[in-house]
Amino acid sequence: MGSTNNSDDYTGAVVVGGPADVRELPGLTITKVAVGPMDNNAYLLRCAATGEQLLIDAANEAGTLLGLIGEAGLATVVTSHRHGDHVQALEAVVAATGARTVAHPADAGAIPVPTTTLVGDGDQVTVGEATLRVVHLVGHTPGSIALLYDADPTAPHLFTGDCLFPGGPGSTFGDAEAFNSLMDDLERNVFGRLPDATWIYPGHGKDTTLGVERPHFADWRARGW
Repeated sequence: MGSTNNSDDYTGAVVVGGPADVRELPGLTITKVAVGPMDNNAYLLRCAATGEQLLIDAANEAGTLLGLIGEAGLATVVTSHRHGDHVQALEAVVAATGARTVAHPADAGAIPVPTTTLVGDGDQVTVGEATLRVVHLVGHTPGSIALLYDADPTAPHLFTGDCLFPGGPGSTFGDAEAFNSLMDDLERNVFGRLPDATWIYPGHGKDTTLGVERPHFADWRARGW
């Protein structure tokens, strides 16, 4: 992995084998890295007050992730959903760090590492003094979760796994019922509750904001994917 970009010019545009991108927020530092071979994003969150760290999706490249974690250690790994490309490094990361594992019960049984903490919609996951709220979004998988950091409610930060990307919702693999479920949950729990300034950190690819995506929501409904 290349060096870490720790400037004020965070974009979230990372590539496999390239540098991580770092964003300093009040109370929380976010480090985003891309890992191969499926161009997954992993996010390391560090509490500014305590130094405690939490990882969202130990997707792959355990060495890359452990290099980011460093000597500060890792308290928690949250798995956004059960798909295999999001858990390839989970066993190695947990073995190396002793981190607790967090997932939704509807997906936990299919994750190849036992889940120590089951969470549902509205539950809180802490990293040091920072608090993340669980948002359950059913459709991409039954137990997909997003994590909301809204210390500044005018400009929240939402880690969406594979439920929301630039340009549309995550795949529901041709299942119309699952698509409607995901769109309903996104409409009710994300677009209906959060402001346009909300920054979206997806499970693959570039970041976006709700303001950029909101005008296209009806088009997504109409096209059915």
